[in-house]
Amino acid sequence: MEPAAQPVVLDRKACYAALMARDSRFDGKFFTGVSSTGIYCRPICRVKRPQEKNCSFYVSAAAAEAAGYRPCLKCRPELAPAGPATLPPAPMDAARRLAREAAFIMADDWLADSSLEELAATLGISSRHLRRIFYAEYGIPAVQYLQTMRLLLAKNLLTDTKLPITEIAMTAGFGSIRRFNALFKKHYRLTPRALRKTEGISPGRRDDRRGGGITLLLGFRPPYDWEGIISFLAGRAIPGVESVAADPSGSLSYRRTVAIPGKDGVYRGWISVTTVPKKDALALTLAPSLLPVLSKALSRVRALFDTGCSPWDIYEKLAVMNTLAPDLCRPGTRLPGCFDPFEMSVRAVLGQQITVQAARTLAGRFAQALGEEIPASFEELTHTFPRPETILALKSPVETVLGALGITRSRSRSIYALAEALIAGKLTLSPRADPEGEMETLLSLPGFGPWTVNYIGMRALSWPDAFPHTDYGVQKALPGKTPQEILALSENWRPWRSYGTINLWNSLKKEEEHDDLHLYSEYPPGGHDGGRRG
Repeated sequence: MEPAAQPVVLDRKACYAALMARDSRFDGKFFTGVSSTGIYCRPICRVKRPQEKNCSFYVSAAAAEAAGYRPCLKCRPELAPAGPATLPPAPMDAARRLAREAAFIMADDWLADSSLEELAATLGISSRHLRRIFYAEYGIPAVQYLQTMRLLLAKNLLTDTKLPITEIAMTAGFGSIRRFNALFKKHYRLTPRALRKTEGISPGRRDDRRGGGITLLLGFRPPYDWEGIISFLAGRAIPGVESVAADPSGSLSYRRTVAIPGKDGVYRGWISVTTVPKKDALALTLAPSLLPVLSKALSRVRALFDTGCSPWDIYEKLAVMNTLAPDLCRPGTRLPGCFDPFEMSVRAVLGQQITVQAARTLAGRFAQALGEEIPASFEELTHTFPRPETILALKSPVETVLGALGITRSRSRSIYALAEALIAGKLTLSPRADPEGEMETLLSLPGFGPWTVNYIGMRALSWPDAFPHTDYGVQKALPGKTPQEILALSENWRPWRSYGTINLWNSLKKEEEHDDLHLYSEYPPGGHDGGRRG
């Protein structure tokens, strides 16, 4: 039998100090249960501060709910930033790493298509061992952790959308509306319908099916350099698949087509993401066709926009960069991830040795030739990016098909080898994977040298410590230093060298406005991946 759930012990004095200061640095890192109200809050909650004697502190919303607290309707714990996008770097106890990986997998699909037993098998351990190590790491049973995640998503959908309650229950992973209603009432002491009628929790529902999309908020810890990340994505947007444009309010939005595998096949649609700075959140709008894979879409958007980042922790380490040049490092820099690791990796291969604009053109041809046409709400979005299975299913040699698009023989073979490794399970491109192990596998593939592998490590694996020290943009931002000197210098930036790289690239923006090699930092000098001729 599982032991009774107990909260993980935190430093009470430090947590209460953060609560009193409403310190956004700790948003999502702990939750406060208030015994006098029976409610738990985020540290940034604007309600009257409780007395310390009435407070208990928990490392997760699930732990707070396991202790009998219900979520605050004002600060809405379901909107709190998630944890880091990746597993902590080694060294780490193997059991702890497995528990963290299990939590990552649950966050990705909430086990909509599998069970805890199947999750344990995926991790190569018994379900009993999984339950034991998960409890040791999080202080609550895995099944209760998963249940809280589903309930909080349902609460989010009830508050911010007009979806029918039955559809919300299914989207959140509940097998029946009766089970959903019973759990919701037990945990939150009101029915789903009553929550929607509660005064003041929904100032404006911005979406419904007639509007063409469902909108949800994803919290982040400020500051957030939205201009920096949106500029980065705009410069690399694949025609027909991605775009950056102004929405009706004048804010820049990132838009793209998506294809997400689910239980009953591949679900296709579109998403649009913009910032809501007054709420320290991103607004994600997605096509209703993606509701069956909503959890996966949310997970991928969080990784793409690095919403789990703790910007002040990173700035504290990287501020030493400002001794090299004023404002070389700025707080709020985010590490751009990716929505589709295969797409991003193909894009990296196509970007070797050529300008970013040329690489965008090749990627656009690749998508239009091999992707699927898709109706979207935005006329510039026309195709989804091809999946690895599509590449392996080509009837003609890959060099022939891709050669007709202007892609060289060597890069065609690199793309095929990448697809083959992913389908065979020899390669895992995911923020939950072991970055150093997967990067070693990538290096064994034809045409994948250190620059490409580090770039993929940064974006597909969301690894915070990748560093392409031979990159032309990095060298241009640090003039007068050899690659070896740059590599030695970067030792002071560990474990955030990926963020250091983004800061170096961002420092070149003004200069690049007048440079024919605009955003040249996305490809290496020399041949195919800085030495291998294509």
